[in-house]
Amino acid sequence: MAATKSIIFIIVTISLTFMNSCSINKWAVNRVADMLSSGGGTVFSGDDDPELIAAALPFALKVYESLLQSTPDNTELLLATGRTFIMYANAFVDTPATMLPDENFEQRSKMKMRAKRLYLRGRDYILKALAIRYDQFSSFMVSGPDETVLERMVINDVPYLYWAAAGWMAAFSTDPFDMRLALSRPKALALMERAFELDEAFQKGAIHEFFISYYGALPASLGGSKEKALFHFNRALELSGGLNSGPYVALAGSIAVNEQNVEDFINLLNKALEIDPDSNPENRLANILSMRKARWMLDHIEDYFLLPGDINDNSIDKGSEAQ
Repeated sequence: MAATKSIIFIIVTISLTFMNSCSINKWAVNRVADMLSSGGGTVFSGDDDPELIAAALPFALKVYESLLQSTPDNTELLLATGRTFIMYANAFVDTPATMLPDENFEQRSKMKMRAKRLYLRGRDYILKALAIRYDQFSSFMVSGPDETVLERMVINDVPYLYWAAAGWMAAFSTDPFDMRLALSRPKALALMERAFELDEAFQKGAIHEFFISYYGALPASLGGSKEKALFHFNRALELSGGLNSGPYVALAGSIAVNEQNVEDFINLLNKALEIDPDSNPENRLANILSMRKARWMLDHIEDYFLLPGDINDNSIDKGSEAQ
């Protein structure tokens, strides 16, 4: 019922934005921004139909951008817009591109570059919000990481820090040869580390899940650490109550692959597939998407390992029917 009321409210508000009264327009837009800042409930995150959400999000994104034209300095709306761009890029552009076969290399490259643009678009909205919240943040963007401005930030800034950093690092992952992005990685990392300091339990382990991939994928010479990756893995499981499949997929795709440990790879992905998406309704969509990725990784295990021979099919349990 609450979700239905929220959707009706948005529709009414969109209509109001076309009215001539500037005061009504501004009031309506700010009301929507307040609602969006709460995350919008589980209308999207709790859905069990990824294709429906993939079709709905582009419209939502353009609604957000239309509202921003009326209230460009609304930090809560900037966060909601940037966050949604980053989530859409990851779930419905970047990850599907990774799953394309090698013969679709040209299409994969185009999708990766589109994902990069979407990630940066989302990141920039949130960086603008941070610059509005903190005057000194602009200096962070033009020079090295400014610990002074980061130290001033409080727990209410964690969503801004997390999503800006996540979009920033994701953009780099789509194009590791972009030297401008490569050189700016310390700034992205500084944002995520500050978010961790302020609220390490954010979204039941989201920050920890980021660090699983970060420390697990990098070589030791560049700051990678199996010990740190495992710490964040265990903490992510603890905070989520073991109901999120993401940590298992993240560890399988980083540490297990780096160590060429086929057994751990299979075991971790099978554990991800054992999770019931309905056991965690607020994270249902993310779990379904992570489980799809886990199945794909098992189906394409030869892409990750130099196998001496065929893996015994009996050792790979791909879970129940695909969601």
